[in-house]
Amino acid sequence: MLYATRAIAGRALATSLEHLRDTKPLVLGLPRGGVPVAAEVAAALGGDLDVIVVRKLGVPWQQELAMGALGEDNVRVLNDDVIAQAGITPLALAAVESKEHRELNRRVRLLRGERPRTPVTGRVVVIVDDGMATGATAAVACRVARASGAAKVVVAVPVSSEEAVERVRDEADEVVCPLVPHWLGGVGGAYRDFHQLSDQEVTTLLET
Repeated sequence: MLYATRAIAGRALATSLEHLRDTKPLVLGLPRGGVPVAAEVAAALGGDLDVIVVRKLGVPWQQELAMGALGEDNVRVLNDDVIAQAGITPLALAAVESKEHRELNRRVRLLRGERPRTPVTGRVVVIVDDGMATGATAAVACRVARASGAAKVVVAVPVSSEEAVERVRDEADEVVCPLVPHWLGGVGGAYRDFHQLSDQEVTTLLET
């Protein structure tokens, strides 16, 4: 165990991000676990807080293999190599995209409610999660943030596997992670309290 709670992890993480204070960054938490970490980072740096909701477009018969991703404002990122190698037809792609677009909108309405999305264009964006095991979600979030017009994309997490850090370095301008153990059995092992956050906890943080 390295951190008592996600909030304490966020405060510790913020000390490694002081060099971004003058940029007034937009701190985007990955729901749900990344939001309490992001809230502490945003508060410490004097930045803005929001969520970044992304949906991976998985190959129909191999969901873990991403052929693209969706973000808000109809941002779409496609991996043409995967689409070609897997033989994905336009019809099959459209079906997956339609399903994930509905789920994306549902999650956005649930978490953000009537609050407008904080504009990303031209901002230094810090994507925050409570940890990374594979880095897949953070990598997708980087692509969506960049496609939305972010001037710089930073990924910041309290703990990560070595594999995930290397993976995300290919997508982000900067990766900040104070603790990268040689072996990470699971992100939850780094916390004393790693309870499953409710949507209400997330929305309360965002409203505050």
